[in-house]
Amino acid sequence: MFLCMAPFLRQGDHLLASRSLFGSTHQVITQLFPRWGISYTYADLRNPAEWESLIQPTTKMIFLETPSNPGLDLIDIEFVGNLAKKHNLILAIDNCFATPYLQRPMDLGASLVAHSATKFMDGQGRVLGGAIVGQKDLVKEIRFMARHTGPAMSPFHGWILSKSLETLAVRMDRHCANALQIATRLEAHKEVAWVKYPYLASHPQYELAKKQMQQGGGLLTFELNGGYERATRFVSALKMISITANLGDTRSIVTHPATTTHSKLSVADRMAVGITDGLVRLSAGLEHIEDIWKDVAQAIEASK
Repeated sequence: MFLCMAPFLRQGDHLLASRSLFGSTHQVITQLFPRWGISYTYADLRNPAEWESLIQPTTKMIFLETPSNPGLDLIDIEFVGNLAKKHNLILAIDNCFATPYLQRPMDLGASLVAHSATKFMDGQGRVLGGAIVGQKDLVKEIRFMARHTGPAMSPFHGWILSKSLETLAVRMDRHCANALQIATRLEAHKEVAWVKYPYLASHPQYELAKKQMQQGGGLLTFELNGGYERATRFVSALKMISITANLGDTRSIVTHPATTTHSKLSVADRMAVGITDGLVRLSAGLEHIEDIWKDVAQAIEASK
């Protein structure tokens, strides 16, 4: 996601970003950009009314991800798109969780859209890659920087990803169906403190999810009764589901964000975006739903 921002920000510029971001993106914004004289402000995605007041004369870009990683919070892309247009700002969106099959940010006002092609775009854990699409003049700047700084994939990996796109729709349909089933069952389980999934009616932004996403995606988060200790016992008890910080694979994957993807954030920063010590992120794979649920259910029981 660095390439979405770096070609357009100079010393003295200001970036407005959503507070809920992938851990490495947070590190770039808070640790690297200040060294280059680029300032930033985080906006609370739960309070869209404050966004316009945070725009400064030096603001050049708005950057956000929706759904967010790992909290699955949503931002109204059309609202922010209109805001960016009003102030002549670049709106860049990390669309990794939704993919272009489920969400099309450029139709809602985005200038640039970034994807981690390593995740659902490939969908089989075979390659490292990314893709940025957007307005022609902006992509030209990104291509120039990528060509001269090195972040370009090999032709072979490009070919693999081109083949992967042929099955994106059918894979995402299965990911989404499995994730909704697991989320629904978890929500009814007495050992679950809470569960979050965009297409659950209990999600605080359910109506927004239905408005700007075609389905709820392949990711869900939840917390078992017992917090951190229960979460670690649950993860350790899984037998079929892979334990890794990745997502979007054919296999189901679980991770504990507080000790992996977002471990570099302070406790205060994690809590500000709802990443509790007991939060577990599950990426629903393409296995039979009953096989996934059997592993989740036995791990819940074993973690008591």
